Amino acid sequence: MTWREDLIKYRRERAAETLEDARIMFERKRLFSAVNRIYYALFYEVSALLYTKNLSSHKHAGIRALLNQHFVKTGTIEIDIGKFYSKMFDLRQESDYDDLVYFEEEKVKDWLETAENYMKKLEECIDKKMAESGNSAG
Repeated sequence: MTWREDLIKYRRERAAETLEDARIMFERKRLFSAVNRIYYALFYEVSALLYTKNLSSHKHAGIRALLNQHFVKTGTIEIDIGKFYSKMFDLRQESDYDDLVYFEEEKVKDWLETAENYMKKLEECIDKKMAESGNSAG
């Protein structure tokens, strides 16, 4: 396996584990932690996707910009996935840095379900990109 394949595999594993953490936090009514974990699950999955094109950034805003530039605007992934990623980025920022932020349980539940759905679509996109390049990292 190449370093790139290793990195993609690692990020995908982190994404799956972090999504499971989000589920656990939600079940325990830890809504702030659930929102944080939802965002990071998406972040790891999107990072893996970016690595399929040898793209990365050391900044979260950079990851978001690269996703939009190379995958959303090209039609490789649905616009709604890019919008949801941006929304979770903003919500995570708010919950980590702003005061008097509260989340409704029902909304967090919806975000978790949406994340699970979109993570599957991102996984499919990664698999497709890896197959196109003659590699597999899943």
